[in-house]
Amino acid sequence: MTISSGIIFIFTSLLFLSGYVLQQQTVRSLQAALHPPPPPVPSAAPSATAIARPFGQPPGSNGYVSYQKLLGGLAPDINWKKTAYVQLVTDHMTVCNAVMIFAELSVQKSRAQRVLLYPKSWDQDIEYDGSRALELERSLRLIRVAAVRYGAVLAPIAEMLDAGKGNTDAAFPLSGLLSLTRFDHVLYLRPSGLIIDSSILDTLFSIPTNASFTSFADSSSELSPLTLLTPSKAAFQAAMATLRRDPSSESSYLHRNTHFLTLPSTPAPIVSRTSSLHNTSEEFNSGTFLSQAGYVQLLDEDIKGPEYNIPRDVFLQSRPEPGEARTAWEELYEMYRMRRMGVCGLDLEPMPVVYGPEVDVVDRVET
Repeated sequence: MTISSGIIFIFTSLLFLSGYVLQQQTVRSLQAALHPPPPPVPSAAPSATAIARPFGQPPGSNGYVSYQKLLGGLAPDINWKKTAYVQLVTDHMTVCNAVMIFAELSVQKSRAQRVLLYPKSWDQDIEYDGSRALELERSLRLIRVAAVRYGAVLAPIAEMLDAGKGNTDAAFPLSGLLSLTRFDHVLYLRPSGLIIDSSILDTLFSIPTNASFTSFADSSSELSPLTLLTPSKAAFQAAMATLRRDPSSESSYLHRNTHFLTLPSTPAPIVSRTSSLHNTSEEFNSGTFLSQAGYVQLLDEDIKGPEYNIPRDVFLQSRPEPGEARTAWEELYEMYRMRRMGVCGLDLEPMPVVYGPEVDVVDRVET
C-alpha cells in the first residue's frame, strides 16, 4: 500500500510539473505577442545616385570634373513621368535595336518612360509584296512587343519634312523630338548599340541644362551615340523652320546647336563606341568596361553593322590588337547577337548584295 501511494505521488508530481512548464511557455508567448520588440532604427536615407568617374565639362566650368561633383547638391528626386528614353526608327533594320534598348531598360528597372516613334505609314493599309511585306510584318510585330512586354508608348508619326521619296532620315529628323513637350528631358540612343548599365544613363536626366541638344562625345567633331534633348515648342519651331529650307542639313544644324560635354578616355566611360577600343591605354580592363559602361554603340569602319553576318575575314581584320580591348570588342559583338536573338527572335541578317555600276554594252561591228 505504501509503495502504491508513492508511485501515485510521483506521477502526480510529474503531471503537475509538466503542466506548470507548459503554462509558463504559453504566458511568455502571450507577452511577446502583446509587447513586440521596438522596430529597428531606420538607417540614414541614401544620398543621390552619383558615380565618381570623369564626366566632362558642365556649362561654365574649366577642365574635367568628376561625375559626383557635377551632380553634387542636386535634389535626388527626379520626376520620372517627365523623363523618357525615346527611340526614333525610320527603317525596318533599326526596329529590333530599339526593342532591345527598351528590353534592357525593363530588365534593369529604369523608372524613366519609354517612347517609340515610327512612320505612321507602317500602320496604314498599304499593299506590299515579297520581301517588303515580310519586313513590315516583322517590324509591326516587334513594335507590339515593345509596347506589351516592355511598356513602351507607341507614337506613329507623319513625315515632318518633305525630303523627297526614299529619304526617310531627312523626313523624320532627330530635331523632331523637341516636339515632345510633355517631357522635361528625353534621351536618344543612336543605333546600333547596347545598354550596359542603365543606372548611369538615368542620372543624366539630372544634368542642369536648358540646351536643346546636349551631346556626350570625345570631341565636338562628331555627334555622340547619346543625345539629351530639352523639348520646347519654340526650339521645335525654330528647327523645323531651318530644316524646311534644306532638309538634308540637319547634321550641320545639330552641330551648331548642340552643347558638348567632352568626355575623357576612361576604362568605363558613360558612352562609347567600339571603334574607340582600337586606341586604349595599357590600364584598360575589359571586365571593368563591360560591367560599368553606360551605353556602347557598335560602330566600326569596315563593319556594316552588328545586325549583319559579317564575313569572317572582314570580322577578324576589324578587331583591335590582341589584348583586353580585343576581348571587350569581341564580347560586345557576341552580346549584341545574343540579345538580338533573345529579345527579337532574330538571327544575324545576311549581307546585302552590292552590285557594281551599270555598264552600257555596245555591240561593235568590225568594218
